[in-house]
Amino acid sequence: MQGLGYRVWDAGFGMQGSGCRVWDVGFGIQDLGSPPALPVVPTLAASSPKSIPTPFPLLPSMVSADFCTAAVLISSGAVLGRVNPIQLLLMTLLEVPLFACNEFILLSLLGISDSGGSLTVHAFGAYFGLMVSRALRQPRVDEGGEQQDTGRQPDAFTVLGTLYLWIFWPSFASATTAQDGAELWAVLNIYFSMAASTLAAFVLSPILYEEGTLQAAQLQDAALVGAAVMGMAGEMLLTPFGALVAGFLASHLSLLGSRFLSPILSSRLKIQDTCGVHNVHGLPGVLGTLVGTLLAGLATADAYGGRMESVFPLVAQGSRTASSQAWWQLCALPLTLILASLGGSLTGEFLLLEPLPRDPPHACPRPCAPPVAARWQGKPGERKETPALSAPPPGSGRPQEPS
Repeated sequence: MQGLGYRVWDAGFGMQGSGCRVWDVGFGIQDLGSPPALPVVPTLAASSPKSIPTPFPLLPSMVSADFCTAAVLISSGAVLGRVNPIQLLLMTLLEVPLFACNEFILLSLLGISDSGGSLTVHAFGAYFGLMVSRALRQPRVDEGGEQQDTGRQPDAFTVLGTLYLWIFWPSFASATTAQDGAELWAVLNIYFSMAASTLAAFVLSPILYEEGTLQAAQLQDAALVGAAVMGMAGEMLLTPFGALVAGFLASHLSLLGSRFLSPILSSRLKIQDTCGVHNVHGLPGVLGTLVGTLLAGLATADAYGGRMESVFPLVAQGSRTASSQAWWQLCALPLTLILASLGGSLTGEFLLLEPLPRDPPHACPRPCAPPVAARWQGKPGERKETPALSAPPPGSGRPQEPS
């Protein structure tokens, strides 16, 4: 069942990102991240203190490769619609080894507990993609006015992908948890967090936007936000209340970031975030790391009982105290951000080399999908029409602006 969940999880991620026809090709190319990850990720992570208990020898390798694919798909969300398949493939090949190195350093060398990937998957993938996007920035796109309408069919695929993720994400994110009931706690906490995050979208979205109605795209992203924040803390929480609070806060953080922080990223930092991965994966991943750090500092043998050895093995063995484990959990955050930022910047510069084609096939002169907030703004029942671009005059290299 879990093996089926991993493949359908990839399909759900692809459907959720299919905001434009160009993106469908992009997610197919990005899913190639799984084959090159098979020999790289398991080799570096073989000495991880956590192993996946299974009678099937290849299952740990498949799980590690799928986690790597998740990070690659998150990174691609920041650049899709503005790169071609060759650039996406090269970006995948460059990101996979860096992801494996970061995961090896955190899980094996530093002894970090991050079973669901709040830090290694969500935060790393988001900020790697954002730095690639900044390197590939197209000033002509930033200066454009109205953005093209994506139509209703891609939104239907997005909703379908969200349903897939609701069904299969909890089992996917809890695949690396140890035995002794830790997997069950991780699954339940992720579901609680996703439910609270979706509820928060109903509460805050009408307040942030003038229409007073729920923003459909915000609701779709709420499921991702709730799962991302529980990646590290899913197996650590002992009560549903903590998961509900974390999901509620993560959804508010994501919505506020989409409303106020995204324009700053675009205008000040020159970062084009096509799918809003900073708000959906980056910020919740950072928040999930902080929640996991707090729980690690508060961990006691009386509270966890026999689960202490499975959740915090170094603390249970006496090699570390709970406070030192929390310190290492916190130190892993800036380390991951540095590796992701440097790797993304170098990857973006590499993709700009002259021998490589730069313009995506059938590329539109503006982003193929508007930001989450802009895509759904408008009065209920009213659909915005984007004026068509007039044909370019002879000898002109760019289309004329609509009158």
